[in-house]
Amino acid sequence: MPCIRGTINSFHVGNFLTRALFGAIFVIVLVAGIIFHPIAFFAVFLGITLLASYEFYKLIQKNNCVPQIATGLIGAGLLFTSCFAYTYYNNASLFALFVPLLVLIPIIEMYRKKENPFGNIAYTFMGLLYVALPFSLLNFLVFPFGDNQFHWEILMGVFVLIWANDTGAYLVGVNFGKHRLFERISPKKSWEGSIGGAVITLVIAYLISLYTKDLNTIEWIATGVIVVVFGSMGDLVESLLKRSINIKDSGTIIPGHGGLLDRFDALLLVSPMIFVLLQVINQFFR
Repeated sequence: MPCIRGTINSFHVGNFLTRALFGAIFVIVLVAGIIFHPIAFFAVFLGITLLASYEFYKLIQKNNCVPQIATGLIGAGLLFTSCFAYTYYNNASLFALFVPLLVLIPIIEMYRKKENPFGNIAYTFMGLLYVALPFSLLNFLVFPFGDNQFHWEILMGVFVLIWANDTGAYLVGVNFGKHRLFERISPKKSWEGSIGGAVITLVIAYLISLYTKDLNTIEWIATGVIVVVFGSMGDLVESLLKRSINIKDSGTIIPGHGGLLDRFDALLLVSPMIFVLLQVINQFFR
């Protein structure tokens, strides 16, 4: 028995150290990509977009579909690069390449001779809509006002709010959670946890507003509300995806932390809504 306990304890310690090490590396790379320079942002998030898109398409293959992985990855990279070129260089010419690629997807499928062709087409488009588009819209979060200034504080703030919401919901839910939020999809999530996460997120949003100038207090609070509502929904949607194909983690790219979709599930729905908020702010309040 002592040998077994020793082996188990060593396993848990090793697993914890692995999670801590790769979690720290992940955060360092992410933060560096956000704050250092627009080109660093482009390189880091283009890589994340491609890897997350590939992860999505590999997951869909487990559901007896054969999406066009190569075409989807080309489209994901082209969409992200087009948005970066438009926001950073004020050059929209790359969109002229992205749109014909969308037209090619159903044409390519005719020559693949795969089963369920329209399912393959739909999932290829879905990868672009569900994964590549939200990451591509991050370009409009760091260049939101058409002033050619790199507003990295907004994107950094959004990530801080997402982490605050996740951490607050987890801590409150573990200690006080009794009423299930959406038991059919995620049995562990509770209303108590969600409310606790929301309160912490809004407090953090207010604190961020005291130290940044890109958005005022009301705008940061609105950002916090979007994170609370759509971040939680993003988590549930990704859980629905995994449940539909009967898997626990979306991938293994980050040892001890699962896949990229697991790490960015909230962002996939938060990003488009923050984009809309910033467009409204830019049009009517700037």
